[in-house]
Amino acid sequence: MNKAVILAAALLTSLLSATLSAQSINLGRGELPVTVPANYDEASPAPLIMLLHGYTSSGMRNDAYMGVSDLADDYGFIFVAPDGTLESAGDNNRFWNASDACCNFYESSVDDVAYINSIIDALMADYAIDSERVYLIGHSNGGFMSYRMAYEHSDRFTAIASLAGASHMEERPAPASPIHVLQIHGTADGTISYTGGDIQGTRYPSAIQTVSRWASYNGCSTAGRGREQRDLDASLPGYESGTMVFRAGCNKGGSAELWTISAGAHVPVLSDTFAQQVVEWLLSKRK
Repeated sequence: MNKAVILAAALLTSLLSATLSAQSINLGRGELPVTVPANYDEASPAPLIMLLHGYTSSGMRNDAYMGVSDLADDYGFIFVAPDGTLESAGDNNRFWNASDACCNFYESSVDDVAYINSIIDALMADYAIDSERVYLIGHSNGGFMSYRMAYEHSDRFTAIASLAGASHMEERPAPASPIHVLQIHGTADGTISYTGGDIQGTRYPSAIQTVSRWASYNGCSTAGRGREQRDLDASLPGYESGTMVFRAGCNKGGSAELWTISAGAHVPVLSDTFAQQVVEWLLSKRK
């Protein structure tokens, strides 16, 4: 093969890769970029990871903060980070209609559950996605939204990871299907308290209450066990985060885990390996 042919082939490969990574869909909220890994192959369905931003933020800003899309090529997953809608009053902040506590402050009727499901449907129509490996990561309001999706559509998601979010407060029956749940929370979070609290008078559970509830939903023993320390916050020395796992007796496809960032804030200074640790945790789980 001569040099010209080799260069042409390399250029074509580069163009195809760029085309894949620049894909987008539009489901009524503007163009939503879709990150497709360079090694994507229709014959081998890829996992899907969706990132949900916090109150006032956006998909793009949250991904710039967490850096999840940067790992798509290394781990072979398809990635999207959609936007919530803008409030109709006040500061017109962007939000998800996630729970009674957070963060539909102006009583919008927006159906974010339907919107998120429509994204998954559209991606599954356009790409080969492994239906047993569909994941959510949410920060704050996005964490609340992740728990809502997990509860209302437990058959659709494999696992969720919530950073500084919380589940619902009231008692409910278990969702239809087991699901893996990871709660990450800093003990010095002044916005969504690690020990639970309220937003404008509506209460939300603590980090341990959230995880214990989902352990129970998944049929796990609610006696968690301590595991390895992790480095999740770059502003804190050493391996500052403790891990508690709820795996004993769990129904197939379900578990619960809590990563506690000792002295961690609501928006922690994420370690260089934070996104990698979360992605590896998610991808280790199957339906």
